[in-house]
Order: sequence, then C-alpha cells, then structure tokens
Amino acid sequence: MKNPIPLSFLLLFCLLGCENDPKNNCQIAVSFDEALNDQKLDGRLLLMLSNNDEKEPRFQINDGLDTQLIFGMNVEGMSAGENMVFDDAVFGYPYASLAEVPPGEYNVQALLHVYETFDLSTGHTVKLPMDNGEGQQWNKSPGNLYSKPFKITVTEKGIQDVRVVMDEVIPPIEEPADTEWVKHIKVKSEKLSEFWGRDVYLGAHVLLPKGFNEHPEAKYPLMVFHGHFPSDFGGFSTTPPDPNMKPEYSARFDMEGYNIVQAQESYDFYKRWNEPDFPRFLIVEIQHPTPYYDDSYAVNSASQGPYGDAITYELIPEIERQFRGMGEGWSRFLYGGSTGGWEALAVQVKYPDEYNGCFAACPDPIDFRAYCLTNIYEDDNAYYYDSEHKKLEVPSHRNYLGQIQSTLRQGNHLELVLGDKSRSGQQWDIWEATYSPQGEDGYPVRLWDKMSGDIDHQVAEYWKQNYDLRHILERDWDKLGEHLKGKIHIYCGDMDNYYLNNAVYLMEDFLESTTEPYYGGEVAYGDKAEHCWNGDPSQPNAISRMRYNTMYVPKIMKRIAESAPKGADLTSWRYQ
Repeated sequence: MKNPIPLSFLLLFCLLGCENDPKNNCQIAVSFDEALNDQKLDGRLLLMLSNNDEKEPRFQINDGLDTQLIFGMNVEGMSAGENMVFDDAVFGYPYASLAEVPPGEYNVQALLHVYETFDLSTGHTVKLPMDNGEGQQWNKSPGNLYSKPFKITVTEKGIQDVRVVMDEVIPPIEEPADTEWVKHIKVKSEKLSEFWGRDVYLGAHVLLPKGFNEHPEAKYPLMVFHGHFPSDFGGFSTTPPDPNMKPEYSARFDMEGYNIVQAQESYDFYKRWNEPDFPRFLIVEIQHPTPYYDDSYAVNSASQGPYGDAITYELIPEIERQFRGMGEGWSRFLYGGSTGGWEALAVQVKYPDEYNGCFAACPDPIDFRAYCLTNIYEDDNAYYYDSEHKKLEVPSHRNYLGQIQSTLRQGNHLELVLGDKSRSGQQWDIWEATYSPQGEDGYPVRLWDKMSGDIDHQVAEYWKQNYDLRHILERDWDKLGEHLKGKIHIYCGDMDNYYLNNAVYLMEDFLESTTEPYYGGEVAYGDKAEHCWNGDPSQPNAISRMRYNTMYVPKIMKRIAESAPKGADLTSWRYQ
C-alpha cells in the first residue's frame, strides 16, 4: 500500500437540485483516491454524520444515548475513483434512512473497513476483516481508508448531495517492547493456520515474578488473565504517578482524576508484586483476536476454528517452556471479567484437568435461558416482550438505578450497519460467531433475524448443546463433577448493566443443588454493583477492577495447598 497523500481539496460537496423536489432521493457519493491504494478492495463502507465537534465522527458511534449517525453498505472490488452512492435506501443507525436525518449542520466522514479473503479448511470462502494489531476496532484498524471530516448542511428538504473522497489511511501500530518485567511472545498456531488457510499467530504478554533471573532453579504456577484484546500488560508500573499529571474525569465511574487513581494502582501492584511474602507466579494476558472480534472466546467453534485447543495445547505450553512454568494442570489458574469471565469458566469446563480453578467475574451469559433478558429456548422474539396489545422493547443496558440507555433492537441494528453476516466486530455478533453452526455460505448462522428479532430455535438448540455452560454442567455432571470440585468461583453485581446476574442466579441454583459431588466453590453477588463486580465487597468497581491480579491470590494458594499432587514442587517458587 502506498503512503497516504493528503487530498483535502478533494473533499467537495455540490448542490445538485435537491431543493427543487422535496421527494428527490438525495445522495452522498463516496470514493477513494488511487494515491492510497490502486487495488480493488472489498469491505464495509461506512458513512457517518455528527453534530458534535469534539471528536471525529468515527469515534462517536456507540450503543448509548450520545451516539452519532452511521450508515453502511458492502462493497466488492471497489476501485479508486469509483463512486459508491449512499441514498435513502441504505440502512442506518439510529435513523434507518438518510431521509430521517433532522435538519442542521453536521460533520461528514467516510471509512472503508477493508475485508480480506479466507479459504477455510471447511471448503468455504469468506471475506472478513483481519485484525491488524488493534484488536478488531473498525474505527482504528491499520489499513482502513477514511476521509477527514468536513461540514455539510441538512435542510428541511433533506441532505444535499455530497461527494466524499477518502484520502487517509490508518497507519500501522507499533508493537510493545520487552522490559525487565514484561515479555512478549508470538506463537504460530498450526491448528488455526490449517483452519484459516494462512498463518495465524497467538500472542501473550508475560509478567515475570521477582527473582526470575536470580532463581533459575524455580518453576512457576501460571495465572491466565482472560479478557479483551490487551495491547500490552496492563495495570503494572514501576514508577509512581507523575505529580504533574492532569486529572481526567471518568464518566463511567463518575470520578474526577480517575487516571491518577489508575496510575497509583499500577504502581501499588508493582510494589505488592515485589513484597517478600507475595507468591511468585507467572501472569499472562493472551492475544487471540479473530476476524470476527477482539478475541476468540477461547473455545473451539465452527466459524472461528479451534481456538480453545490452540490456546491450551499450543500457546500455554510454549509460554511455560520459555518462562519455566510447571506445565501441569494443578498449577494453572484462570480468571477474568465479562468476556474474560465467560472464558475463564468455559475453559475450565471444557478442559477440566488442564486448569485448577477459575474465578469468573460478571461473566457473559452462562445460561441461555437468561441470554441477558432473552430466553432463547422459549421466547419467539428477542426484541419485544410477548404481548397481545403492547409493543414493548427489551432493554439491553441499564445503570445501577435501573435507568435504560439502550435496547436489544437498537444494539443489533447498529451491528447490522457495521457489518452483515456477523461481521460487525461487536458483542451480539461475536456470540453468534462463537456459538452458532457454520452456514452454507461459510458464515455463522443467525440465532435471530437481525432486523426483526425472530429467534431460530433450531440454532438455539445447537447453542444449548455446545455452549450453554449451565446446561453442559447439568448434563455431564456425572462425568465432570469430580474433575471440577473446588474449581468454580463466580462473582457478579446484582445490578449488572447487561443483566448478566440473571444467568448467574440460574447457574447458582444448579451448583448448589449438586450433591454427587458438591461443587465446593463459590458464587457471590455485589449489592447494587454494576458491571464488572469481581468479588470484593469492600471496594467499589472503580477500584476492584484494577486488582484482579492480586485479589484471587489467597484463594489460589489455598487451592494449591489442598490439591497439589504428592511430590509436587511447592517450594522452589516460594523464595523471598
């Protein structure tokens, strides 16, 4: 790809007579210049409008109340200079059509989310966005083309015809450098490379224990911190906060100076990591983005391939080989929140002897009878409650007081604008890409119709048998129970923003009813706690979310003492 050449003078808009006919189908034409790329491109072409000047429109699209406007279409073989026309028929969010955009002044911007072609081992050919080191973020993925924003006016008669030329390309991301404490590795996965028909790599950021180089005889337990794509090992700093750091406000936690709090917590973790009484572990954060999301959900799936096997049998052993891990199931532990919470529990269930305990905080739905607020087995429609005379939408996000910010229909329609065929890179689509069977076209089969919300119960049954963790545990407890005793720990706020506590209640009902054997773990809830409460009732979410790497250590040490096999190494890594 050639270096981008600024072409600001090509950002033109022209009046083409919309004012003469209020019913005229006004159009916005989008193209890209050959100075950026002289090849024919596939992808999702996105057009954005914003009446907020604080950021570029591409950074203002979300599922909340402050979202700006976006419209999307697929393009195949798009050539430089070729105009792709957005008209009133192109689907958008939160307005379904350009014709619905209110009068006013807007910044307009276009972006092409580039797709690549994959020839899968299943015999299918699919077009998907490859992760380029950013963690599947369409608005900042290297190689994507975009235009600089410029202003247009929408009148009472509609949108004036506009021409937008994409003259910028998002640059590559520099990979993090090794430090004394944090090392970075990449491992080619033979299993995934075979599935995807090209080389696929898994990555990891490894935090070394104190004394790693001074104690070459030591071998270490391994703590796997699951979560979304980490650009580097987070929350660890060898230096205290800069006293001149400018405080920044966190809207999520309603806290002034939260950046300073974060910096202090990172430094406090470093100090705790070096204390004489702190156990010496390896902690890893893994990178396993897929063409569908910022991570794979760490399990095997029909449309994404054998990520579960690749992580457990390729990546983890290589980390242990390079950094002197013990390499045995009793010495490995899983933890994480939200997506990472589901992953920690799912990996423990699907690989029961390869890990010795999971600590799953605010996990994604672990019982699909409570797929947030939808029972995918009994409900006919995901977007609306069943009612003969009312049409009430199902909410998807609330605050701790129960106030609603979005609905299930709205969030799914945003995803449909960002990409069809489960290609939006967002939450509902990655659940489909992970849990659904592969369709005849090579893409995941929809659980529900993305426009209407009507549920396909045949697909729901596939989800149940393969990924409903509560169902799997109940169905297979006679085989799994002895392997999972004492290993399952789940934590969730009772006012989780995404209603994830509902599934935890159902899981708890099953776990507490098991007697042959009793599960012997823990399920706990945070009073009025939002997403992502992780088991510490003494601290608010804003603080406890930064203490994953230390808060479960006492429980892990207790588990090791109780379960390590006879003759296991319990001393070489306990130096001061």
